[in-house]
Amino acid sequence: MGRVALVTGGTRGIGAAVAKALKTAGYNVAANYGGNDEAAKAFNKETKIPVFKWDVGDYAASEQGIVNVENEVGPIEVLVNNAGISRDAMLQKMTHEQWEQVIRTDLDSVFNQTRPVINGMRERGFGRIINISSINGQKGQLGLTNYCAAKAGLIGFTRALALESARKGITVNAIAPGYVKTELLAGVSDEVMKSIVSQIPVGRLGEAEEVARCVVFLAADESSWITGSTLTINGGQFMD
Repeated sequence: MGRVALVTGGTRGIGAAVAKALKTAGYNVAANYGGNDEAAKAFNKETKIPVFKWDVGDYAASEQGIVNVENEVGPIEVLVNNAGISRDAMLQKMTHEQWEQVIRTDLDSVFNQTRPVINGMRERGFGRIINISSINGQKGQLGLTNYCAAKAGLIGFTRALALESARKGITVNAIAPGYVKTELLAGVSDEVMKSIVSQIPVGRLGEAEEVARCVVFLAADESSWITGSTLTINGGQFMD
């Protein structure tokens, strides 16, 4: 019986690639999603991975959603905090709603999912928590103060929880992808896309499957000496 893994935002984009890769690696995977029922239904039909709908920005909903996952699939041993949105605007034009939506979904959500599972992981003496940050949480980006703040916050959360959990057999790591070919970039103009790619030394966007391989690596039992780290995967665009 494989370990149980929960992937938030797990039915599209990077999350879907992660969920599929973990299943291929032998994990019993559950995928959370927030709103796109059609995409979740198609994902479930394609992969046979069970899907669970809740708002990751809502603590009570997250707590109940995790109870539902554990009742149906089993105690969560691997948590991939992947869910995220962007609401782009320069700060002088950004609304409080745009700020709050991103912080709630991209940062608050990590507490909301991790808090309900951490005690079980500590009691069992095993856990893998993998937080999907971003290159923009490392270097900053115009028009993304909300997103950059949230993704930088994930790195701080990762380091602190890694220290708290290290002696309990729990590793906590972050992955900071660069620009990956997903729906988040679908609306970008050709001109802007050329500008983005020109800044990437390898000369192309990343693939979601490349990020997924990093998650599978960090989730493995054999990765027990890696904790508090941020794994950058960005084609050489940012080196820290």
